[in-house]
Amino acid sequence: MASKIGFIGLGTMGMPMVANLSKAGVDLVVHDVSPAALQAARGLTGVHVTATPTALAEQSDVVFTCLPNDDIVRRVYLGPDGIVAGGKSGLVTCDCSTVSPEATLEVHRALQTKGISHMDTPMLGSQPQAVSGEIFFIVGGDRATLAKIEPYLKIMGKLHMYVGSSATGNRIKLMHNGLAAVISVAVAEALATCVKAGVDGDTFYQVVCRGGGMAYGTYWERRARRVLDGEFSPTFMLQHMRKDATLALQHARTLGVPTPILEEAKRTYDEAMDNGWGAEDFSAVTHVVEKRIGRKLSPGSRPV
Repeated sequence: MASKIGFIGLGTMGMPMVANLSKAGVDLVVHDVSPAALQAARGLTGVHVTATPTALAEQSDVVFTCLPNDDIVRRVYLGPDGIVAGGKSGLVTCDCSTVSPEATLEVHRALQTKGISHMDTPMLGSQPQAVSGEIFFIVGGDRATLAKIEPYLKIMGKLHMYVGSSATGNRIKLMHNGLAAVISVAVAEALATCVKAGVDGDTFYQVVCRGGGMAYGTYWERRARRVLDGEFSPTFMLQHMRKDATLALQHARTLGVPTPILEEAKRTYDEAMDNGWGAEDFSAVTHVVEKRIGRKLSPGSRPV
């Protein structure tokens, strides 16, 4: 294992990932723009704080980043106080963010000129999986570099899979989350039809879970019951899924692939954002469907 690991981005996912690395005895240096996040990190064993990404890169052998969007990823890596300014030849960087393939390739090419290997390592899973160390990492980049980061992927996650050259991980993550966005809207529509038909929601839930039919999936298992209970506390915010659906749609358009179902799902997410539900769980896209039918799906709720 490398002597020191850098980690930038101590948010909903990043902080529990750092906590798991700390518990495993990894020597860590971290950075975030939030003073509160840095103060929390100081309470973890073996964690040191730096003022800039440049300072962090100067001290690190491997750097992980977990950031909100393309612009922030570009700034953290390529800005005047970014990783590129402090990273030395032989450094390995791993971006766990969900960003466009174009942003990943731009960072990869810039770092490559300095002898830095950049891996895209986007994640499947949300906050509970980050806390329990059960993230699935989708790994793109130089396959020979994978061995250097595997010990840390295994601490933070339960599985990882190498999928191809730089940006392949991001392409697959966008396709995955675009599909998840579509499924979330489809489930909301199915549950709305169930409620309007006067069918008991729990009965419908059990049929899908236990019946062995093609409608079953992990989104149904993890979210349908919560939706029927009116529980939308976030483990993955709607605003983040809307961002991912937007990137997935842009990726498909770049490739010339018609995606009318994804386009409609994205419009539903846009409407959810316009109504102020962005900070709720992404299953709160259900509120748009509730608004369309004029009632809540959870029993005992007042009309919309």
